[in-house]
Amino acid sequence: MKIKLILLLYVVTLGVACAQHDTVRVGAYVISVHDINFREKEFTIRFWLWFQYRNPEFDFTKQLDIPNAKSIEAPEVITDSLNGKAWVIMKMKCTMKQNWDVQDFPFDEQHLKVQIENTLFDNRSLVFEPDTRGTQFDYKEAIDGWRVKNFRVHTGTNDYESGFGDPAPERQLQNFSTFLIEMNIERNAWGLFAKIFLGMYIAFLISMISFTPHPSEMEPRFGLPVGGLFAAVGNKYIIDSLLPESSSFTLVDTLHALTFIAIFGILLVSALALQLYDKGEKEKSEALNRQGARLVATLYFACNLIFVLLAIW
Repeated sequence: MKIKLILLLYVVTLGVACAQHDTVRVGAYVISVHDINFREKEFTIRFWLWFQYRNPEFDFTKQLDIPNAKSIEAPEVITDSLNGKAWVIMKMKCTMKQNWDVQDFPFDEQHLKVQIENTLFDNRSLVFEPDTRGTQFDYKEAIDGWRVKNFRVHTGTNDYESGFGDPAPERQLQNFSTFLIEMNIERNAWGLFAKIFLGMYIAFLISMISFTPHPSEMEPRFGLPVGGLFAAVGNKYIIDSLLPESSSFTLVDTLHALTFIAIFGILLVSALALQLYDKGEKEKSEALNRQGARLVATLYFACNLIFVLLAIW
């Protein structure tokens, strides 16, 4: 008898616990991702968001929160009912915070996330359930210059270690159900790569022209590499102005460092060739000039190819 009573109490308790929260069915349709700003660490996203639920206390027109958004424009709202449930459709536009990974820029892949919550009801009262049917992104308009990969929606829990003023010990950790829109985006990079690094490669080629004059002609042999060095430095400053500050050594830093070292190598070869020429060793001077030109060019382009391939893979 006692065992039956315990089982009955367990079933009743479980039923009460399950009845304490209401399920909200939620889905999303991403219209576009645009205004991607690496420097300001943000992007803008426009999307449709819909909710279906029974609890009349839920009001997502006033209780909606996106914790990882910088700003949220007032949404366009459509309210209706469907199969005895409230049906709310909202057209959203948000500016999102984003920590960009620029290690392999411009061959970078980024992970974007939008986190949806209810500001009033925690997961004891409200639990999200993803509506995967119809949840997708606009294949034609979603994002220019990038490919969308691994688009998905799912639910999770966001923990807040605070009672927000409530002194009760059991309220010092609150859990809110979250609905997550996530996607990876991969850049169509070769056109951008050509645009941002063309100046750097032209600067190197200008420096390489200094091998054509005779080793005794000091002005072009030293003036051209120095001019190329300033051009390469200027190109790096322009690219850095587009990217967020990073303590790691990125692909941009690596390729420019290779260019600086290669130009230094050109100057070093010219200096050694001039020294041999002044000593009267003209044949050795010209041989060093030819071999140095081949060595610098070969090492430079080989290293560039290796680092670019590592970034792509």
